[in-house]
Amino acid sequence: MKLFPNLFDFDQKVNYRTEVLAGFTVAMTMIPESLSFAILAGFPPLMGLYAAFIMGLVTAVFGGRPGMVSGGAGSTVIVLIALMKLHGLEYVFAAVAIAGILQIIIGVFKLGKFIRLVPQSVMYGFVNGLAVVIFMAQIHQFKMGEGVAATWMTGTHLYTMVGLVLLTIAIVVFLPKVTKIIPPALAAIMVVFALVFFFHIDTKTVKDIASVSGNLPPFHIPKVPFTLDTLWIVFPYGLIMSCVGLTEGLLTLNLVDEITGNKGNANKECVAQGTANLFNGFFFGMGGCPMIAQTLVNLSAGSRARLSGIIASLTILLIILVGAPVIGRLPMAALTGVMIMVAVGTFEWISFRIINKMPKSDVIIGIMVAGITIFLQNLALAVLIGVIISALVFSWESAKRIRARKYVDKNGAKHYEIYGPLFFASTTTFLEKFDIQNDPEEVVIDFKDSRVADMSGIEALNKLTERYKNAGKKLHLKHLSKDCKVLLKNAGDIIDVNIMEDPTYNVATSLSSI
Repeated sequence: MKLFPNLFDFDQKVNYRTEVLAGFTVAMTMIPESLSFAILAGFPPLMGLYAAFIMGLVTAVFGGRPGMVSGGAGSTVIVLIALMKLHGLEYVFAAVAIAGILQIIIGVFKLGKFIRLVPQSVMYGFVNGLAVVIFMAQIHQFKMGEGVAATWMTGTHLYTMVGLVLLTIAIVVFLPKVTKIIPPALAAIMVVFALVFFFHIDTKTVKDIASVSGNLPPFHIPKVPFTLDTLWIVFPYGLIMSCVGLTEGLLTLNLVDEITGNKGNANKECVAQGTANLFNGFFFGMGGCPMIAQTLVNLSAGSRARLSGIIASLTILLIILVGAPVIGRLPMAALTGVMIMVAVGTFEWISFRIINKMPKSDVIIGIMVAGITIFLQNLALAVLIGVIISALVFSWESAKRIRARKYVDKNGAKHYEIYGPLFFASTTTFLEKFDIQNDPEEVVIDFKDSRVADMSGIEALNKLTERYKNAGKKLHLKHLSKDCKVLLKNAGDIIDVNIMEDPTYNVATSLSSI
């Protein structure tokens, strides 16, 4: 405990039995998924299990979120498929190590906070799209064989698979109404396994995907030339992998925060994930990131501490070393049923109930993000596009809020009191507020209830001062920041800036204050 003071740092007392059982459940669901991803990418199958062990253990102990589960995720593996085909396995290890280094740098410099910029509509679309992806992935389990040679099940094989999947779902749904002593997912896996084993039912098992038998992850320095040319090849893949992994990881962290009501540490998670990927690069792993499906399995099993993730990782290692014969006979129907229920639990059903109360722009963004997640299965791209469009929508709406209160004082000077932010999207509307030709000889623009947010706003003020100058009229600007006064170089001697009442603020607000 002293070596890892944060091992059980959740606010509540650790339930050891729940944590251990949750860990076993997570391990059972992670093994076939990690194997499938490795095979999909053309890697040796054990690379997937090594990644699940290394990612799971390192992030469980040092990560920023108790209850999160990491492993060999498909979203990061997909990035490496092209590199594998073009340059081979050794370059993959190098790219994974570089991705880890970049993630550590991001965590050290505390850049994980940028995940806060992801709006709720994007989160809804991301989670709903992911739920559909998880569900659709289970449909492929109704095929026999792997790769292009795989064919859909028919006849007895199909009926058996469907029946066992439905039995698994029934146990997961109804067992919690009877007892909560054992996680329903683990109970379902055990019951279906017992039925298949004792009644000699012919059905698809884990060993039909790949062998899970092996040794400890071997230390392995990537056999690539240590040259700038090699860096030029692997760095783009490492960069994309690090960004994809952190995006999915920090979104998972946000999701777990909402479920548990406790806040995780994004920067700590970045460092832990990077360290795990660095180890993967040197210990024959394919790398990875937090896995939302397994995390939800873990949480639904009652886990709220780090112990379950450690148990899951050690279970995977034990299976690699000695447990392959038993796990190889695990029915895929049981794992498929569990993952289907995870998909159902992942979907934000509340988004349907509140859809008529949400702004139309948010609804469209949510549907679009879900669509990209489902059809392209690129989680990072879906979130990035969603954030960009949300920012543009926000800018457009904010631009419409700028307005001016106008009045003439007793001395005949006309006042414009500006309300709303002045930035790139609102400059046109701002300039349209002024009647330069018909204004009196003296004009005062008060920015007390406005803020100049960017260089576009500064340029708009420059244009306005020049227009008043050309009209031979005197312009006073009040309550401008020091940044604005320095940058207003085109004002000339006709502008009188009131410095007595100027508040202290910067044109560009640091993101660290968000």
